[in-house]
Amino acid sequence: MKIPNYLILFLIIVSFGTACQTKTEEKEALDFNQSLAEELKAMAEIDQIAANIPQEEHLKLTPIQWEAFQDSVFTTHQTRLAEIFEQYGFVGFDLAGEEGSFNFWLMVQHSDHDPDFQTKVLGKMKIEVDNNNAQPNNYGLLVDRVKLNTGEKQIYGTQVTYNLAIGQAYPKSLEDSVNVNRRRESIGLEPLELYLNSMTEMHFEMNKEYYLEKGITSPSLYQIKE
Repeated sequence: MKIPNYLILFLIIVSFGTACQTKTEEKEALDFNQSLAEELKAMAEIDQIAANIPQEEHLKLTPIQWEAFQDSVFTTHQTRLAEIFEQYGFVGFDLAGEEGSFNFWLMVQHSDHDPDFQTKVLGKMKIEVDNNNAQPNNYGLLVDRVKLNTGEKQIYGTQVTYNLAIGQAYPKSLEDSVNVNRRRESIGLEPLELYLNSMTEMHFEMNKEYYLEKGITSPSLYQIKE
């Protein structure tokens, strides 16, 4: 039986549409890299051990051994991050989800031994931020990190140090402090005073024994303007 031409054309269109839909679904499935997301999560867990004060078995380490452990973690991770960056650029939400993107950024933050690498990542991250594919507030933290690591002043005030006499956080070298909260607001960061108070409270709790010995029973906080 001869099939009418119109029916043949219809079948071709349906087949073509189905094939296109299948390819689109396959592409969408390939876009999200589950194994990469899991790898970054596992790396970030180790990163957080190294980034904080020693806990559990690491309490047995001497200061020199602990510093060597930290350096090993950060440099080893940065080598792998550089490979990932070379292949994908900045890891955005679409590639590894919000958590995976955060974990990639977090470990780049801790790659202070290689500011050139941080600077390259920062440029690609800006593109993803503009495409709503990365967090703008995290971008601001990396901006400040790169600025300080390359001898410039930070612009969002996210990098802090502490007055150990009273346990109060204050920003490292900061550009145009008068307008800093406007800049912070533009990328979704809270006012600087609130941020510094949060960092002060966290620092006090982590070093509570030290401050209690000095007779300091509570963190010294900034007054918040109404």
